[in-house]
Amino acid sequence: MLRIQNIKIRKNISDEALIHFVLKTYHISPSDVIDWHIVKKSIDARKKTDVHFQYTIDIHVKDENKYPHVQKTKTTDIENTINPNMLVSLKSEPSPVIIGAGPAGLFSALTFIQNGISPIIIEQGKTVEDRKKDVDNFLHHKILNCSSNVQFGEGGAGTFSDGKLTTGIHNPLCQKVLKEFVHFGAPEEILYLSKPHIGTDKLIHVIQNMRNYILSKGGTFHFNTKFINFTIKDNRIHSVLLKNLENNTIFEIPATRLILAIGHSSRDTFELLYQNGIHMEKKNFSVGVRIEHLQKAINSAQYGEITNLKLPPAEYKLAYHSSSGRSCYTFCMCPGGTVIASSSEKHTIVTNGMSNYLRNGTNANSALLVNVTPEDFIDTSPLAGIYFQKNLEEKAFVLGGSNYHAPVQKVEDFLKNRKSSCIGSIIPSYLPGYTLSNLNDILPEFVSTTLKEGILYFDKKLKGFANPDSILTGVETRSSSPVKIPRDINCISNVDGIYPCGEGAGYAGGIMSAAVDGIHTSLSILRTIH
Repeated sequence: MLRIQNIKIRKNISDEALIHFVLKTYHISPSDVIDWHIVKKSIDARKKTDVHFQYTIDIHVKDENKYPHVQKTKTTDIENTINPNMLVSLKSEPSPVIIGAGPAGLFSALTFIQNGISPIIIEQGKTVEDRKKDVDNFLHHKILNCSSNVQFGEGGAGTFSDGKLTTGIHNPLCQKVLKEFVHFGAPEEILYLSKPHIGTDKLIHVIQNMRNYILSKGGTFHFNTKFINFTIKDNRIHSVLLKNLENNTIFEIPATRLILAIGHSSRDTFELLYQNGIHMEKKNFSVGVRIEHLQKAINSAQYGEITNLKLPPAEYKLAYHSSSGRSCYTFCMCPGGTVIASSSEKHTIVTNGMSNYLRNGTNANSALLVNVTPEDFIDTSPLAGIYFQKNLEEKAFVLGGSNYHAPVQKVEDFLKNRKSSCIGSIIPSYLPGYTLSNLNDILPEFVSTTLKEGILYFDKKLKGFANPDSILTGVETRSSSPVKIPRDINCISNVDGIYPCGEGAGYAGGIMSAAVDGIHTSLSILRTIH
């Protein structure tokens, strides 16, 4: 295998033209090529006068020794390396039970299925297609289903986001996650783009395909079913108590291996676990607002005005560190997207960002967050972060008019601490609606101060970030879990057989890392029964 890196392309060309260019440039005979594929594709826009694509490609040739001038690379079978076919048998033991069908829960289930075990997946929300109807019902009619919404339901909170697959972790399981997504219908380009995403519209179908595959191989799903209690015998999980939300019937199933992939918003479940002796800890998280700009302005700031390349909507990622010790940063940036209503409890306002695959909306949006630490909480309970979040969400609900309209404010007015009286060139994308407000009235002083410093700092890094007409929408509180459920090296909590997993348990921060942790947790279980 030959690996060719730093291939700079300054015009719009097809994949066929790309390989023709590379073979000619590196004097590789087309008749020697068995196969080739793109390893990485990125955009280099550091010089606005020379914006170009940059590629790395692998070429499988008949005899690599004929090309000593080209770097050689070895390929490995990642699938067998990281997920060996254990094909274990549980014999008379109950099937593993997974609470939550987000990325952690689904990839945990998929790992069991691929190794010959049929798991049971419990999800309080609905299937992803029915969940979308509930989300639309809230956006257009203000009817909130507290069990099926942007936070809860098949696919998890990441389904109604940008479908962003970037991550800060460096784990070989990441490649497996990407390959599985492609297998179930995601665009193949996510395997090599430097900033891959799927988009909500495509991710919905990918999730459906994953579910149908798990079902076809013996897995069981219980949708509209809430985890309401559990029993422990001799410090080991024994069974779980479940409630069918459609008919309000309660039933019990045996469970000696319980994976808690509950997501970062399962507040009543956190309460249940804490009351029943599961060890929990407070942890850092972040709160803030969503900021919206015109996408064409972000494109211009990032790419300049000279290039003729057909470029995707531009992204950004920014961070500021205050002298006070606080940090302000952008998170989950959604090019060409919308700010989406993400409440999961009555009389609260929660925002998030969402983009479809094409990212062809008028506005760009991103979370604009400030870090919160346990020292900021008055309450000493491990659940104090939850109370902090909820208090802010309830204040946003009142500020917005107590009708699920979100409070919004122009950046110019936010910086001057005055209520906005009109909208300028940027129209808020939030549904069900918005109310002109002063977000300084509800944000903790350390949050609003750090946000203001961050906005002005970011404007120096990204021209137009502090555009007076840019829109701030409150509040963003669910960027990560406010609690952590400690686990040992085998992913087990203080109660044997209970496996905290994914973002809700404090071990992930996005679709990719949650999916990876789901695989990792299932593999830990498989090793104990192999």
